[in-house]
Amino acid sequence: MYKRVKMENPNLSLKQLHAIEQQGESILRDRAEIIALDRRRNGNREALRTLTREKGTKTWFALGPMLVKMPVSTATSLLKADQVTINSEINKIRSDLKIKVNKLRDLEFESPLPGLDLKPMTREEMAAVNQVLGGHAE
Repeated sequence: MYKRVKMENPNLSLKQLHAIEQQGESILRDRAEIIALDRRRNGNREALRTLTREKGTKTWFALGPMLVKMPVSTATSLLKADQVTINSEINKIRSDLKIKVNKLRDLEFESPLPGLDLKPMTREEMAAVNQVLGGHAE
């Protein structure tokens, strides 16, 4: 991993190794943040599913450290808004993570990972592929 760092100048080598370690730690922090947000998103998804089965008009809802009784519709809208926020945060962190991984590979004198900068197909592109394949692509 560190085989290409030249040892002719120990201070420069130490700075290079330090930069590599910092970038690696930043990547690990971002991955941990994605995992935490994903757990929160799954919890919200479970709560939304439970609220759809709710028979009453009001439910208990945790707002930070407080437990509040509120209408089911309000709780559902709060959870849906939180889902949108979480999804955008996860997408932002993932896009930043791709940049950080490529920067780490640069610091390690490695080539960028192939396919890391791929973007998903748009609906129009997917419709065209589906039309060419005769409706078999999903």
